[in-house]
Amino acid sequence: MRQIDYKQFIEVNPEIRFGKPVIIGTRITVYDVLQWLASGSTHEEILEDFPQLNEDHIFACLAYAANKERTIRVA
Repeated sequence: MRQIDYKQFIEVNPEIRFGKPVIIGTRITVYDVLQWLASGSTHEEILEDFPQLNEDHIFACLAYAANKERTIRVA
């Protein structure tokens, strides 16, 4: 199983994309990557369209989303 520490790849900076979580060194948000995956784009297609990304960035976005889901509290 591949373990990715998303904190090495994702930052939240109020000066970049209104404080949305982005891939460090880019303006590409976690939401962007997740939306591309949800729309059916493959990792290869994303990496081809956005050469500044790599496979670890995609897995970091998935890990970030999984962590957010895990920490949601049901009222």
